[in-house]
Amino acid sequence: MNFWQRALKSITRRKGKSFILFLVLFILGNVIAGAVAIQQSTANVERETKRKMGNVATVEMDWEGFEKDHADASDEERSQEDFYPKPPALDLYEQIGQLSYVKYFDYQNQAWLETTKLKAYTPEDESVGMGGNYFSLKGGNLVEPLDMQEGLIRLEEGEGLTEKDVSELTNAVLISKEIAELNNLSVGDQLVWDTRAEVMMEGGSSEGVSDDSEDATDETAESGNRVATFDYPVTIAGIFSVIKKDQSNQSSSSDQSDSQNSDQVWQVMEQINTFYASNNLVQDFNKLQSEKLWGQEVIEEESDAYYQPIFVLNSTDDVEAFKQEAGALLPQYYRIIANTDQYEQIAGGFTRLGVIANYIVIIASIATIFIISLVVLLFLRDRKQELGIYLSLGESRGKVIGQIVIEVLLVSLAALLLSLVTGNLLGGAVSNTLMQNDWMSNQNDMGGVYSGGLMAADIDYMDIKNAYQVSFSAGYIITYLLLGLGTVLFSAILPLLYILRLNPKKIMM
Repeated sequence: MNFWQRALKSITRRKGKSFILFLVLFILGNVIAGAVAIQQSTANVERETKRKMGNVATVEMDWEGFEKDHADASDEERSQEDFYPKPPALDLYEQIGQLSYVKYFDYQNQAWLETTKLKAYTPEDESVGMGGNYFSLKGGNLVEPLDMQEGLIRLEEGEGLTEKDVSELTNAVLISKEIAELNNLSVGDQLVWDTRAEVMMEGGSSEGVSDDSEDATDETAESGNRVATFDYPVTIAGIFSVIKKDQSNQSSSSDQSDSQNSDQVWQVMEQINTFYASNNLVQDFNKLQSEKLWGQEVIEEESDAYYQPIFVLNSTDDVEAFKQEAGALLPQYYRIIANTDQYEQIAGGFTRLGVIANYIVIIASIATIFIISLVVLLFLRDRKQELGIYLSLGESRGKVIGQIVIEVLLVSLAALLLSLVTGNLLGGAVSNTLMQNDWMSNQNDMGGVYSGGLMAADIDYMDIKNAYQVSFSAGYIITYLLLGLGTVLFSAILPLLYILRLNPKKIMM
C-alpha cells in the first residue's frame, strides 16, 4: 500500500480526529475568508471611486506650509513684492507635461462674467439658480479642450477652435447647445458679452473706477452701488452638448438626498453656462474687465500667474509616482495635487474597514499556523508507534512526511472550500451591519457628495456603497485559497520536524 492510500485510509479510520482538524480549520477559515472578502471589496471601492474621480492633477501653492514657516513675519515684510513665492513658469509646466505618466496636459486661464441681456441656463424646475446671468469662461492651449477629450462635452455643430484661434488672439468661442437655443444663436453668429459688475461705493464716490472708456457705461443699482458695463464681442465657432447631463439625471435615485441631487444639477448647470476659448482671449477679456469694470491696471507679465496647469495621467495607478517625480521639479511651497487626494475624505470608513480586514487576515493566519501545528503535533504523538513501524519496515521519511501532508491538505481543502462560501456570507453580513452605522460614512465632513475641482466628478455615498460588493469574485477565491493552503503548509513545518527526529529503534523497543 503506497503512502497515498495510507493517507486516505488514515482519514477515514480516524474520523474523530479528522473531524476535529476539519472543525478547527473551518472556524479559522471563516474568519480569514470573511476578512479576505471585505479586503477585496474595499479594494474594489478604492479602485472604482478613484476611477470616477479621474486621473487628473494640477499644481497649487502650499499655503499652509508657507504660513507655518512665516508665522512670525511682520506686516512690513508681508507687504514686500518678493515676500510670496512666484508661481512656476510655463516652461516648467511644459517640462512636467513631458513626463511618461502624462497622457496630455494643458494650462488654462479662467474668467467669470455676469451679463445683462445674454441669458444663462437654469433648470426648468428652477431647483437651482444664481439669481442672474452668470457664466464661466475656460481658456486653453489646445484645439480640443480637455473637457472634450475627457468626454465631459461633445462638439455638436461647427468646426470648433483652430490652431490659429489658440496661437493668436481671435474672438472664437464654443457655447453649449442650451445657451444657443435660449438666446437664438447658431454657429458663425457674433455674440456680445454685455458684461456688468456692481461696484461697491464708498461715501458716494466711484473711487478707483475708470470712466474714460468709450465702451464702458454706468448706471446705478437699487442698492445705490455703481453698475459698470462694457461689451465684448465674440464669434461662435462651435456648439457643444454636455454629455454628463443625461447621466446625472439617470443616476439620481430615490436613495439619494435632495441635497445630493441638487449638487449634481448644479454641476450640470455650471457646465452648460461655460464658454470655451483660447488662453489669449481669456487673458484679454480679464485685462479689459479689470480695467473697464474695476479700474485696475493689469501688467502683462503678471497675467501669466493665473494659469492653472491640468495634467491628465495615463492611469490612477500613476498618480503617486507622478506626484513624487513632478513635485521634485517644482519650486519651494508648490506641490502637486490630484482628484484622488480627496478619496480619504469621501470613503474614509471603507479605508478603515480595509485596514481592519488586513489586520484580521494577518492575526487569523498566525493563529491558524500555531493552532494547526499544535493539533497535528498532538495527533502525531498518538501515532508515534505507527510512524515507527513504517520507518522500521524501510519506508523513507520523505514518504512518511508526504502521507501526513496529504492527510492535512485533504482535510484542510474540504474545510477551506466550505468556509469559502460561509466566510463570504459572514463578510457580507458584517458589512451590511456596518453599512447601517455612521462609522462607515464621512457625510458629516463632505456633505455626502464630492464634486471634482479639476474636472467634474459627481460621487456621493450611494456611489461608494454600490461599489462595495461582497461577492464570489475570481480574486477573492484565488486569494483565499492560496492564503489558506499556504498557511496550512506552513503550519505543517513543526510536525514534520517531529517526524524527522523519530528514532524507529527506540520506538520499537
